Formats: sequence, C-alpha cells, structure tokens
Amino acid sequence: MINPSPTQVRSTIAVMVLAASTLVGIALHESYQDEAYIPVPGDVPAIGFGSTAGVRMGDRTTPARSLVRLLDEVEGIYATGVKKCVTAPLYQYEYEAYVSLAYNIGVAAFCRKAKLGSPPNLIDLINAEKYAEACERIEAFKYGPGRKVLPGLVKRRTEERAICEGKKSFPQADGLSKKTG
Repeated sequence: MINPSPTQVRSTIAVMVLAASTLVGIALHESYQDEAYIPVPGDVPAIGFGSTAGVRMGDRTTPARSLVRLLDEVEGIYATGVKKCVTAPLYQYEYEAYVSLAYNIGVAAFCRKAKLGSPPNLIDLINAEKYAEACERIEAFKYGPGRKVLPGLVKRRTEERAICEGKKSFPQADGLSKKTG
C-alpha cells in the first residue's frame, strides 16, 4: 500500500478533480469500438469507450467524438454522481477508483444504500469511513447479466481495488486498443 505522505490527507470529495490517467484507465478498460455493439449477451448497446446513453445498433462514431463523450460522461455523470452520495473524505486514488467503478456499474448501483437490517453496501462502508472494507467490496461487482461472473470484470475489479488501496495507479496509454465492428 502506498503510505500517504505527511502532507497527504483525505479530502472532502467536493474539491476533487479526476486525473487524466483515470480517464485513460477507463478508456483502456473499455477499449474502443467505432460501431455500436452488445458488450455481453443481455446487455444494452454500447459505442466508443463503453458509452450506452441513447446508443442504438448501427450507430457509428470516431475516436475523437468518443473521447469527448467519455470525458463529458465521466465528469458530468459519474464523478458528479459519486460526489453526490459520498460524504466521507477520500484520498485522490480512492476517488478515482470509485469513479471508474461507477462508470462501469452506474451511479444508481454505486450509490445504493443497504436496506434496513441488511449488510452494508459499498456506499454505506465508504460513508462509515470503513475504507479497507469499501475497497475490498469493489470486487463484489464482478457479475454480468444473469449474475454470471465475467472474467473481464474480475480483472477490472482487482485493478480498481488495488487503485483504491493505493497499491497501484491507472495505466498510462501506450495506445488505445481498437475493436472494429
């Protein structure tokens, strides 16, 4: 685990801004596809770097449009969503891991609180400042449609957990991979 320096402290989430490496990390996880596709059977159509809003089969895009859309969505929807439901202070790397997770599972799933009498959900752990448990809980989000464990999600969650725990940072882009449809 990266030991925080004496000057590094958890901050109020409202002041946090995503690092460019987080955006690159999300893009690398999602890959790029210039034509709408179904990521896994039973899922909704996606395009570009995993964008789903308003996407219909047959839609096409370009890398430049997809990067602009990814930035707009990550900042305007997912980072904003995380900021609305997280009340505990975070380290920058925790915030970035949670935004990446929210991009993949959706803000509603990320922010869903546990029902009374049930074990705590991820957001409950974060807001209770149970940081180690919250980072560990990231790995629970490994299921695709039909509650099937997806190897790609297992790999992604392992990386997001390591980022959340401060053990690694998002990868840098040597070049974004492309899937052509």
